[in-house]
Amino acid sequence: MNIKQIIISLLFALIASSSMVHATTSHEVPEVTETAKEAYKSKTITELMTSFWQTTGINAILDTDDGEMTAEPDGSGRVMTAFESSLGRIIMIIIVFVLFYLAIAKNFEPLLLIPIAFGGLLANIPLAHMGGEHGMLGVIYNMGIANEFYPLIIFMGVGAMTDFGPLLANPKTAILGGAAQFGIFGSLIGAVAIGFSLQDASAISIIGGADGPTSIFIANRLAPDMLGAIAVAAYSYMALVPVIQPPIMKFLTTEEERRIKMKVQRKVHSKEKLIFPIVVLMLSILILPESTPLIGAFAFGNFAKESGVVDRLSDTMQNSLINIVTIFLGLGVGSKLAADKFLVFETLGIMIIGLLAFSAGTAMGVLMAKLMNKFTKDPINPLIGAAGVSAVPMSARVVSKVGSDARPGNILLMHAMGPNVAGVIGSAVAAGVLLSIFK
Repeated sequence: MNIKQIIISLLFALIASSSMVHATTSHEVPEVTETAKEAYKSKTITELMTSFWQTTGINAILDTDDGEMTAEPDGSGRVMTAFESSLGRIIMIIIVFVLFYLAIAKNFEPLLLIPIAFGGLLANIPLAHMGGEHGMLGVIYNMGIANEFYPLIIFMGVGAMTDFGPLLANPKTAILGGAAQFGIFGSLIGAVAIGFSLQDASAISIIGGADGPTSIFIANRLAPDMLGAIAVAAYSYMALVPVIQPPIMKFLTTEEERRIKMKVQRKVHSKEKLIFPIVVLMLSILILPESTPLIGAFAFGNFAKESGVVDRLSDTMQNSLINIVTIFLGLGVGSKLAADKFLVFETLGIMIIGLLAFSAGTAMGVLMAKLMNKFTKDPINPLIGAAGVSAVPMSARVVSKVGSDARPGNILLMHAMGPNVAGVIGSAVAAGVLLSIFK
C-alpha cells in the first residue's frame, strides 16, 4: 500500500468517526428536549393568575411565611422574619420618603440624601434582591465600599475642592477643628461603656466627626461586620447637619455672640497653599503612617488644584469624578436601609451613639471658640466652632446661615472653612491613631 492510499484511508476513517459522533449527538438531543417538555406542565388560567400573584410585591409583603431570603452583598443570607418582610419594609419605605422630603422640599444636602434614600427604596423591593451579590446595589457595594475605594476617591475630590487659605490666614482656627474631634473620643468611651468591644467602639466613634468616608475606611479595617450600620449612621448625620447643628449652636451662644463680625483675613500666597498639603502629608508619613491613605488622597487632590498646571485633572476630581462616586456611594450606603439591616438593635444603637457624638463634637467646637475669645485680641464668632466637625462644606454653610440670620450681611463662610478643613484632617488623624492601636 503506497502513501497515497494510506492517506485516503485515514481520511475516510476520520469522516466515518465524525458521522458517528454527530449521529450519537443528534440522537441524544431529542431525549433532552423531550425530558424538558415532559417537565413543563400546562396550567389553567386560574393557575397562571395564581402564579403571577405569588410573584407580586403585594403578596410578598402580605405573606410573612414565604421563606424569602435577605439580600447580602457577600452572597450569604437567611430567611427573613415576619416583621422584616412585611411591616419592617413599610416602615423603611416611609422613612425613605421622609428623606426625599428633606432633600427636595427642605434642600437638606440633596446630593447625599437623594442617592441614599433611593438606594434604600430599591433595597426594600420584595423578591428583587437588589442588595444581593449579583444585584445592582450589591455590586455597587462590593465595588467600592467593601474595599475602601470610594472613600479614598471622595477624599481626593474633597481635597481638590478645598481651599486651605482660610486656615493658613488664621491658623488658630485649627484648634476649633481639634476640639470638635472630642465627639470621636467621647463616643468611643460611650460605646465601650454600653458593651461594645474596644475595636468595635473605635470603628463606631468616627461617626462623631460626621466624616462618612473616614467612617467607612476605619469600619472596614476594624469592624467589617458593622460596616453597613456605621456607613448609614455617618452619612445620615452628614446629610442632616442643617437639622442637628443650629439648635445646639443657638443654645450655647447668645444673640450678641452670634452677631460678632470677624476681621477680614489676610491674603494667603499661592506658594503657601502649594506647600501646605505636602507638609501635612510628610508629617503623616513620619508620625502616623496609618492615616496616609486618607490624607494622601486628600493632599493629592489639593496639590493638583494648587499647582495650577493640571486644571483638567483638578476639574475632573472636583466635578465628574466625585459626582460619579457620590452616586455609587449613596446607592451603596442606601442598600443598608433594608429593613433586615436597619431596624435592628445594633444599628439603632449605633445611630443613637452617633447622634450624641456628633452633637458633642459640635458643642465642644462652639465652647472652645467661646473660651478662645477670652484670650484673643480679635473676637471670634463662636458659631464657627461648630464647623470643626468634618462635614465639609455643609457645616460651614450652616454656620454662615445662622450667622447671617442673627446679623444680615455678616458672612462667616470663609472664616468657618478654617476649622472645617482642619476637622477633615483631624478626623483622618484620629482614624490613624485608632488604627495604630490595633496594629
